[in-house]
Amino acid sequence: MTTHHTSDEFLGMPEIRRTAAPSQGRAFGGSAGWDAGLGQRARALSAGRQPYVMATVVRAARPTSAKAGDRALVLADGTIEGFVGGHCALAAVRTQGLRLLTGGSSTLLRITPEAAEPYEEEGLVAVGQPCLSGGTLEIFLEAVIPPRLVLVYGQGPIAQSLDTVGSALGYATELTDDPLVALAPDTSAVIVASHGVAEVPILTRAIEARVPYIGLVASRKRGSAVLAGIPGSEDVHSPAGLDLGARTPAEIALTVYAEVLAARM
Repeated sequence: MTTHHTSDEFLGMPEIRRTAAPSQGRAFGGSAGWDAGLGQRARALSAGRQPYVMATVVRAARPTSAKAGDRALVLADGTIEGFVGGHCALAAVRTQGLRLLTGGSSTLLRITPEAAEPYEEEGLVAVGQPCLSGGTLEIFLEAVIPPRLVLVYGQGPIAQSLDTVGSALGYATELTDDPLVALAPDTSAVIVASHGVAEVPILTRAIEARVPYIGLVASRKRGSAVLAGIPGSEDVHSPAGLDLGARTPAEIALTVYAEVLAARM
């Protein structure tokens, strides 16, 4: 059995403002769905664990083709779906959007003829207006990054706590007792807490997949016995978790996620 818990922050993207259907001159990339359809597209990207940037025009000083409230998505391949301005704005939106995807943050992008040279300050990036129209746009760019995916193998109290604590920490957790469960390519951690049940197959597959963090919940003695003979077992954290004197399942789960964080840093 496999259960999935996904961070509410990732699935709870801002609601798309519903507006009248745009004219042909305002459509971008052949997309007529930059209102409700764009919201559906954002939800589909989230469900598929695909990162994107939500671009929202928050201020438009004429002459500009975009209006306050217009929105677009910037995808990881540089594609822009929706409408936040004509070709004068697209290059800057794409460049800054892709930049945000690497760090998962947000910023206000100002495109204005008043910026002779690009400049940055906290929370703001300003670039020049390349078109002769001379209008100013302020576009809020917010990166929506899928939460880190953690596979928890086991069904006992510690596995259940790993699932619950991980979800509370904002991870997308998957709790399973299937040693042959498919490992998603972007799995950040595999934590084995099955207390001796089919540990070797799942550990071997996690090692072969080069999962960044692999942990085995076991005593030091039993862990060494389980890992003996598994190629690449030196990459497995055993016993999983920082030594903080944890006793309860929830405390053990917390020490494991502390180690996951420490390994990432």
